[in-house]
Amino acid sequence: MTNLYRTAIEELARVADAIDDGAVDEACRRIAEARHVCVYAGGREGLQVKGFAMRLFHLGRSVSVVGDMTTPALGPGDLFFVVCGPGEISTAVALVGVAKAAGAEVVVVTAQPQGRVPGMADYVLTVPAQTMADDQGAAATSVLPMGSLFEGALFVLFEVMVLKLKTRLGVSPETMRANHTNME
Repeated sequence: MTNLYRTAIEELARVADAIDDGAVDEACRRIAEARHVCVYAGGREGLQVKGFAMRLFHLGRSVSVVGDMTTPALGPGDLFFVVCGPGEISTAVALVGVAKAAGAEVVVVTAQPQGRVPGMADYVLTVPAQTMADDQGAAATSVLPMGSLFEGALFVLFEVMVLKLKTRLGVSPETMRANHTNME
């Protein structure tokens, strides 16, 4: 029997090797220059993007998560950061439409750049990993179920983006720690 831990890590490494680092830098530039960043994703992708929002907050960025009652109205100068691995979910389509109509810029992270949601974006960052859009039959390439490979790759991607933004914004580890909540 093969080592499932090693197999999963090797699959994640292949995805990471295939991510365009220049595209990641461009997404980071857009985040760094935004007045406010609002994030959205559904399901387990949503859990990953919420962790990313938390780190953006630790970096001193103005950030919110769709659905939180303190999320402000978006407008010009703001960035709507959407994760939509399979390329289309109805909620993402609707929210991107609202953000665009309000004048916000839209960045989409996806595994399916030809999808409807990426087609609506100002900028698309592709993470080439299996999602629920291609997890069955001959299209399935991962030992991990459904969209787990994409979701795991998001964690790695977002941690690297935090490192890049930390450098770009000149934020020290001490500042990040000072921005961490004391309410836990």
